[in-house]
Amino acid sequence: MKLEITLKRSLIGRNPNQVKTAHALGLKKLNQTVVKESNDAIIGMVNTIAHLVTVKEIA
Repeated sequence: MKLEITLKRSLIGRNPNQVKTAHALGLKKLNQTVVKESNDAIIGMVNTIAHLVTVKEIA
């Protein structure tokens, strides 16, 4: 299963750990979307910045 992750809130003024996590997922600009394979590492990263992103499951 894949996850479609979209950055919906700005990274300005966020905790440096959250900014680095977003960049590690490939999210740098607002409304940018990436598709990642679902695994424990990606789910953990998404949980770290859950308040900044929206996530959709893709079959």
